[in-house]
Amino acid sequence: MTVGNMENAQLFDAGKKGRGLRATKDFNTGDVIFAEPSYAAVVFDSFAAQVCHSCFRHQANLHRCAQCRFAHYCDRTCQTACWDEHKKECGAIKKLGKAPSQTIRLAAQVLWRLHKDKGRASDSQLLSVDQLQHHVDDLAEEDLKKLTADVHSFLEYWSHGRNQPSADFISQIFTIIKCNGFTISDQRGLQAVGVGLFPNLCLVNHDCWPNCTAVLNHGNQSAVSSALHSQRRIELRALGKIAEGEELTVSYVDFLNPSADRQKQLRDLFYFECTCKRCTEHIGDDLMAAAADGQPSSDKVKEVTAFSKECLEKIEKSRVDCDYNEVLKLCRECLEKQKDVLADTHLYKLRVLNVASEVVSYFKLFPEAADYTHQMLKGYMKLYHPNCAQLGMAVMRAGVTHWHAGQIELGHSMICKAYGILMVTHGPNHSITRDLESMRLQTEMELKMFKQNEHALKSEALTSGGSTAKKI
Repeated sequence: MTVGNMENAQLFDAGKKGRGLRATKDFNTGDVIFAEPSYAAVVFDSFAAQVCHSCFRHQANLHRCAQCRFAHYCDRTCQTACWDEHKKECGAIKKLGKAPSQTIRLAAQVLWRLHKDKGRASDSQLLSVDQLQHHVDDLAEEDLKKLTADVHSFLEYWSHGRNQPSADFISQIFTIIKCNGFTISDQRGLQAVGVGLFPNLCLVNHDCWPNCTAVLNHGNQSAVSSALHSQRRIELRALGKIAEGEELTVSYVDFLNPSADRQKQLRDLFYFECTCKRCTEHIGDDLMAAAADGQPSSDKVKEVTAFSKECLEKIEKSRVDCDYNEVLKLCRECLEKQKDVLADTHLYKLRVLNVASEVVSYFKLFPEAADYTHQMLKGYMKLYHPNCAQLGMAVMRAGVTHWHAGQIELGHSMICKAYGILMVTHGPNHSITRDLESMRLQTEMELKMFKQNEHALKSEALTSGGSTAKKI
């Protein structure tokens, strides 16, 4: 097995977890441990005409490939920069007459890249993609049937001269993608728009309370010449201090679920049993199911919990149906029932607050939205890692909501806090952090003007009061 070299991380035997990566030196909070361009990446089928297939940015009026009429790009420069990745796909789509599913497109891109690079794409790639973990033997019967159908569809799509891979090898590539694919978000980090494979990142093991986070940097495609573009890449960033020799970990699932649910998710999606401290000691589980401080009866808690679960199902159905008035009605009703019964950290309360804050913001009811986000943050602060990206995004949203509600001082304070978290998780050059910096400066200016006006009004009132007293 040929192994590449990476300056800041080293492949090692992590025991029952299999292979893993560990730090080769000390790192500080926010340090980039490594950056890795995507080996292969595709836009989701549902966003094929809305997102650039090169930089994965959401854009209006995208330029469509004249050959396959499927791929879309910001402009000619993005299209030129992506041509090396797209040309095989372009020919295959033209030959088939339509674009296949995202999974088949990604598998084909991986195989085309394997043929081109003969294994590793660079010396810093630690392992060839086909050496990554797959779980063909662990698939359930239904999953095996789907895999067989995908392989059949793939063979119809594949075009690479006479180099026809075996069905077993194609199956292996599909399961490598299933277990190791990384969701790619748009430039604002708010919506998942694609999936990619990053071989070195695939070697970083899971922990429910990780010491690293992985974030997509979309690169820079603004230069007229595509030769000056920087690639989209994953950055692995330290969430706190990491000592030399310490294993590097990221979280594969959202922590905001009970340990049993997280373990089930990890078994179903990644075929392993999580034995991290948070799972084995069930840390946080009590808070996620806690009753309010007033100590309501256990029967009342059970009743409201059951009502909340049922209500969340109705809320989701109404959201799918785009019936936002019904969503708002259900949220308000549920929150009223939960009041003084479920704690701020209870999962069902947090989920309702999250939806409620979104829907009232949609209706521009910003004072009510600010109240919901404020309540939500109370729970998040007690549950999430202090430098977790999800927490940073939630604090940013709360700050913007308070700002729109006219609560400038509190909004500015939250935006500053979010900026501090996202500087760790995303870094200073990410589009989200740059947007947040602009908001921070704008709220700071508005707050200064507000305080100046307030001071002027007080001075005027004192002067007026003094003049009146003299007249008397």
